[in-house]
Amino acid sequence: MVKYATFKLAAIQAAPVFFDLAASTRKACRLIAEAGKKGATLAAFSETWLPGYPFFVWGASRDRQLPWKAAADYLANAVDVPGPVTDELCEAARLAQLDVVIGVVERDSVTRGTVYCTLLFIGREGKILGGHRKLKPTHRERTIWGEGDAVGLTVYERPYGRISGLNCWEHNMVLPGYVLMSQGTQIHIAAWPGAEPKAPATPDPMWSRQLLLSRAFASQAAAYVILAGGMLSADDVPAEYQELASRYRGDSFIIDPRGEVIAGPAEGESILLADGSMENILAAKSAFDVCGHYARPDIFQLRINRKPYQKVVETIGPDPDAPA
Repeated sequence: MVKYATFKLAAIQAAPVFFDLAASTRKACRLIAEAGKKGATLAAFSETWLPGYPFFVWGASRDRQLPWKAAADYLANAVDVPGPVTDELCEAARLAQLDVVIGVVERDSVTRGTVYCTLLFIGREGKILGGHRKLKPTHRERTIWGEGDAVGLTVYERPYGRISGLNCWEHNMVLPGYVLMSQGTQIHIAAWPGAEPKAPATPDPMWSRQLLLSRAFASQAAAYVILAGGMLSADDVPAEYQELASRYRGDSFIIDPRGEVIAGPAEGESILLADGSMENILAAKSAFDVCGHYARPDIFQLRINRKPYQKVVETIGPDPDAPA
């Protein structure tokens, strides 16, 4: 008899302490410890959980300077990768003995005036496995986040399976997901800012979209998906920014490799758990392996540029690339 690996997946649904990086980091470490005590193998947080989603880009105020002040505070609370904050997260993961995937607002180490929507992967060994910067911020997010590159479109081999992750509408882009599927992802983190509640009689397109896209990814990849949704209310942000705040209710789920919901939606601040097994992954992939027996490379091929952004190229003496 084959003995298949089993694991416990966790979606951590909670609000950070907006505009307070130190307090948010402490809260993240507490939640990581709690997930470890619950037996989680892998725990996932929502998009830019640390130190929070930039809700203010969607808000309106009579004070035209208020969003700019919020943007300055947001950049001041960004995360250096690596740095003291990631050291704390790594130590929390090591002590809890679980892998962690958490959305962070990553500061550009050179200009220090741009931040990225980054999904950070941390191993139970207390080491950063890697990070993925969101390729294309959505709509007004482009006023606060820079664009990422393909360096972080990577699947990480862990003892229990291969893990990957994307942010929000990257699941709508199709091609980034295919790159991860081509590397054989088995457990995927879909990090979202959360769903905005509507009146009971009004359909909520964001709620349905984040769930439908995450279920579609699970079915296409034949992989488990942790849909980690963020939380936000006016009470979670400093008083001066409350008029800019929307409300996001989380709506986290865990989805199996056939696209079926096996846990969720999470209610309030909570840790949503579900058991998984390699047997279920292999059974689903045996029926549909999108980049294996269900691929047609003779018809379709995808090209990816793995080179990191190079904004300034310095030369000394004659330019070796100049025409003779």
